[in-house]
Amino acid sequence: MNNKILAVDDDRHIAELIKLYFEKDGFSVITAHDGRTALDLFKAESPSLVILDIMMPGMDGWQVCREIRRISTIPIIMLTAKGETFDKVLGLELGADDYMVKPFDTKELLARVKAVLRRSEAKEVTTDKELVFPNLTINLSNYELKLDGKLVDLPPKELELLYFLASNPNRVFTREQLLEEVWGFDYFGDSRTVDVHIKRLREKLEGYEDSWQLKTVWGVGYKFEVHA
Repeated sequence: MNNKILAVDDDRHIAELIKLYFEKDGFSVITAHDGRTALDLFKAESPSLVILDIMMPGMDGWQVCREIRRISTIPIIMLTAKGETFDKVLGLELGADDYMVKPFDTKELLARVKAVLRRSEAKEVTTDKELVFPNLTINLSNYELKLDGKLVDLPPKELELLYFLASNPNRVFTREQLLEEVWGFDYFGDSRTVDVHIKRLREKLEGYEDSWQLKTVWGVGYKFEVHA
């Protein structure tokens, strides 16, 4: 397994702290202190995961995350000093896999990185997985979503959530169950994460739902409903 981590933070002390702590655990860590350098290193070094600070001068973490997601589905963990819901929601919408609020415990960050990498590694060994419904094709092998035969850009976690629900048509799942199944049992986030992803999925699926529907079951959770 590639154990190379790219740690991006304009605070050099934080970046070096991450580097020292992770290298003691056997990881190889490269650091960057601005967004443009981070993108250059990402393309040159092919890391297995990116730890990405949001608030940086020039190109901020949001922009870096967008650019990475254009070319890769590798895991991204966002760092935010604010801890506001807006920051968390935006990061998840852009395709981040997890987030941590500063100041953070380095041991917890390491645990989150290992958890995300385990899930990412498990995805890589899955066999060809494709679900086909009228107007809708979900392919988990190449992370493609097609609506009426046209490719639609979708962050990895949104596609995984849709695939899981569509793999279990008409079955209702609670937010907690979806967090466990899609994000992993050791995910450190909260149930609002699911709501954010469902909202974004609905915006993209709107107008195509004839024989199927991404549906809320009030007081319980969500299901992928297939009409007879």
